Amino acid sequence: MPFEENLIRNPFNVKAWLRYIQFQKTSPPQVLYLTYERALKQLPGSYKLWYNYLKLRRQHARRLCPGSLVYEETNNAHERALVTMHKMPRIWTDFLLFLMHQGYVTLARRTFDRALKALPVTQHERVWRIYLKFADKHGNHIKETCTRIYRRYIKYAPDDVERFINFLIRNENVNEAAVLLAEAINDENFISREGRSKFQLWQTLCELLVKNPAKITSLNADAIIRQGIGRYTDQVGILWTSLADYYIRSGNLPRACDVYTEAINTVVTVRDFSQTFDAYAEFQESIAKARMEALEKSGEVSEKDELEVELALASLESLMEKRPLLLNSVLLRQNPHNVSDWLQRVELLESKGPRKQIEAFMDGISSVDPGRPSCSI
Repeated sequence: MPFEENLIRNPFNVKAWLRYIQFQKTSPPQVLYLTYERALKQLPGSYKLWYNYLKLRRQHARRLCPGSLVYEETNNAHERALVTMHKMPRIWTDFLLFLMHQGYVTLARRTFDRALKALPVTQHERVWRIYLKFADKHGNHIKETCTRIYRRYIKYAPDDVERFINFLIRNENVNEAAVLLAEAINDENFISREGRSKFQLWQTLCELLVKNPAKITSLNADAIIRQGIGRYTDQVGILWTSLADYYIRSGNLPRACDVYTEAINTVVTVRDFSQTFDAYAEFQESIAKARMEALEKSGEVSEKDELEVELALASLESLMEKRPLLLNSVLLRQNPHNVSDWLQRVELLESKGPRKQIEAFMDGISSVDPGRPSCSI
């Protein structure tokens, strides 16, 4: 045959081998494999020959069941190729995708590690792109292994920490996710790849802290949320209720009450007051309702149980009665020079007796600046 004669004369001519393979393209796979093997025996360093040969083997293998012997033979062919093609990223990535298709976990992970060791750092991005898909796919089954994969990736690409955070949240490792979020927020040079602002990152952190009080042990949730209250003045009401919610989820109901009380006595806008007061009232109502339901279900009712229900109802009633006076306090914190608000406070204190009214008058006199326009009646 002309092709065979030409190859005998030019056994190291890649184009001659490729022309012969093209001529045999309709032949059975085993015939093509044999020709490729003959060619690679003469030219073991030819990238084009190895690439086309491995591609052909993978195409044929994918038509069969993953347990077929053809898959093992194809894997062995890739391993032989990597003896000389270990600096070629495409050979590695094709092999890695093929191993993932077969469902190999340990073998694929070890091959990923081999690829990263063999290739120069400038080529690592191509491997990491697939490696992270592997970690995302198996994160639920081998959490610790996939978490270690991401930790290694963050050393390579520290500015992509949000992807790691999202992975941790999906796989319920919220403690480490919260720590990384806090570090990103405190890093002045950090720029979100997802286009999120520092406030949006902080919102995510706050949500994690509030919803996972038992799981997040490396951060002080109270201090972080209070820091947000001081920093984000347009979100004060929401943040106070979040802090109270944190203690409710922690099972510390007395501390939640203290937070609500502190909030309604410190906020300076009507909007923030309404948010915190309504949340506090709903919280008190839920406590009263829960104790009443428990009392109804209980076969034996003690005096202590009845007293707890009465105290819960009294607490809710007292809170609702205080609302007008508490709202007046918010208005005066907002503008202590408003005479009308001071006079309204005196009226609200009528039920408390003359002494409280006199104290309100004295507080108003000491607070109002006569030179301000708002002090006129």
